[in-house]
Parts: sequence; C-alpha cells; structure tokens
Amino acid sequence: MKSYSEDLRKKIVAAVERGISKSEAARLFDVSLSSVKRYSRMADGGGSLAPKKRPGRTPKVDEKTKRLLNEDMKERPAATIAERVRFLEVVTGKHLSYSTVWRVLKRLGWSRKKDQWAHRSEMSFEEPTGG
Repeated sequence: MKSYSEDLRKKIVAAVERGISKSEAARLFDVSLSSVKRYSRMADGGGSLAPKKRPGRTPKVDEKTKRLLNEDMKERPAATIAERVRFLEVVTGKHLSYSTVWRVLKRLGWSRKKDQWAHRSEMSFEEPTGG
C-alpha cells in the first residue's frame, strides 16, 4: 500500500488542531482513525510527517531495465532467457538471474508459446465452437 502524502498528513493534523474530532477527520479525509491518531501524535511530538522509507531490499530491476527488456522482446521474440540475461548484463552491467528475468517478463505481460514469445495483448484467443 502506498503511503499518504506529507501534504495530506499536514491537512489532517491542521483539521484536528482546528477542533475537528479525530473520527470526523478520518471520515472527511477517507483515512483510518488510527492514521489520524498517529499523525496527530507525530505532530505533537515535533516529529516529521513525511512518509518513512519503505523497508526491504531495493528492486534489482529498475524501470530502465524493464524498458530495455520490453524493447528486446519486441526486436528478438525468439531469443532465450539466457540470451536476454547476457544482453542485460552487457547493456546495464547488472547480472540478473534466469529466474529474475523470467519473473519480470511475466509481470510485463510476456508469455512463451510454442518456442515464441508473445505479449498478452498480441495473443489471439479463439472462441470455443459448439459441437
């Protein structure tokens, strides 16, 4: 879930400081009551209302790499995953595993059918015939 913006958090705190009840502020801004309480507590303590950095590892594959991979899929639909791993290593300098590249391709909408890659939007789905 994406964090609420710092601007929204400030508006919520300002509304509570103007005298609106916390439950009313939650309804007004369409956030949970616990979020309103948390932001009020943070503001009262003098803390920053800016969203904190999300925990976890940074993704290995950024938007540039996804774009490169997508373009390579269009240019060389018959290339193997191993060839794509080598391509990305040469172009970006990142060594990605076979599994990582496979997962990214799936998320981008690519599927391998009969030794050929196809994008979901390009696949034709045949209508079942009655019989």
